[in-house]
Amino acid sequence: MMRIFVHEFLSGGGLVDADPALQAELMPMGLAMRNAMLADLLTLPGVHVTATCCDAAPLPQDATGRLHGARAAAGEDPLAFVARLAAQHDHAWVVAPESEGLLQRCQQVVGTARWLGCDARSLRTASSKSATLAALADAGCLTPRQFAEATDTAHWVVKPDDGAGAVQTRRFANLAQAQAHAQQRQSEGEVVTLEPWICGEAMSLSLMCGRDGAQLLSINRQDIRIDSLGHVSFDGVSPIDLPASHPCRHACARMARDVAHALPGLRGFVGVDLVWHPHHGAVAIEVNPRVTCAYVGLSAYLGRNLAADVLACHTPQRRHEYAHEQA
Repeated sequence: MMRIFVHEFLSGGGLVDADPALQAELMPMGLAMRNAMLADLLTLPGVHVTATCCDAAPLPQDATGRLHGARAAAGEDPLAFVARLAAQHDHAWVVAPESEGLLQRCQQVVGTARWLGCDARSLRTASSKSATLAALADAGCLTPRQFAEATDTAHWVVKPDDGAGAVQTRRFANLAQAQAHAQQRQSEGEVVTLEPWICGEAMSLSLMCGRDGAQLLSINRQDIRIDSLGHVSFDGVSPIDLPASHPCRHACARMARDVAHALPGLRGFVGVDLVWHPHHGAVAIEVNPRVTCAYVGLSAYLGRNLAADVLACHTPQRRHEYAHEQA
C-alpha cells in the first residue's frame, strides 16, 4: 500500500479569505486540477489518497474506498497543516502558487523524502520570472530579453516577478507607459518584471521530468484575453495535434531539452509557457514547476496515467509498477 497526500492550494481552502470574485475566477481551475490528479491516482492499485478540501470544493464521489478528505483545524497555520498531513503519508503531491514563495515553503515543510515534485533549487529559480529567463537564456532558449532592443517590439508587459498565471499582468502600448506603471508598483513594495510583449500564438508545453531529462508530453494552445486597459487573463488551455514533422514540434522538443538543462532539478509534471513568434519561432516565457491546468484531461488524451509517471520519477524502486500505466 502507498499513501499519498494531495494538496491543491485553491481547493484546499487557500482562498477562503479571498475576494469572492477572485474565488469565482480561480476555484474552478484548482478544483479541476485536484480532481484530475485524484482520478489518476485512484486508478492505481494499492494507492490510498488523502486530499484537502473545503466547503466550496468538496471531494468528488469515490467508488474505490481509498479516498479520504482533510481540512485544517481551526486557527491552524496552513504550512503547519501541510507538514502535519505530509508526515502521515509516504508522499505529498502539492500544487500551490509560486507567489510569495508558497510552493517553495511547502517543499521545505514536507521534506525531500516525501516530496513529489521539483527540488528546492529549481523551485527557487522558477519562482522568479527574471531568474528563470536568465537561466533559460544561458541554456540556449530564445526569451523576451532578446527582443528588448528590437525595432519591431510594439508592446511591453509588467507582471509580478513571482506571480502565477496572468494574475496582475498588464500589457502597455509603449515602453514609457510600462516603465511608469512598473515604477508605481515598485514604489508600493511590489517586485515586478518588465519585458517585451512577444507577438504570436500563446502556447505551453507539458513535460514529464526526471533524472534523464524532460519528455515532451503535449504542446498546448492557451486562450489569453487582453481587455481595453491591457489587463491580461487566462481562459483555458487545450492540446494541439501537430504532425511529427512540423517545425513547431521540433522547436518545442528542443526547448524541452533546454529547459531540463537549465533547471536539472525539475521532477514530475512541469509546464512551460511560450509564444510561437511568426518569424523567430518558440520564445520561452516562464516555467511552472508543478501541475498546471494542462494536466486536466491529458492522461485520457495521451492514453497513459500521468500520476503513474510522476510516481515513477520519484520511486525508482517501484518504477516497474507505475511507469506508463495506461489511463
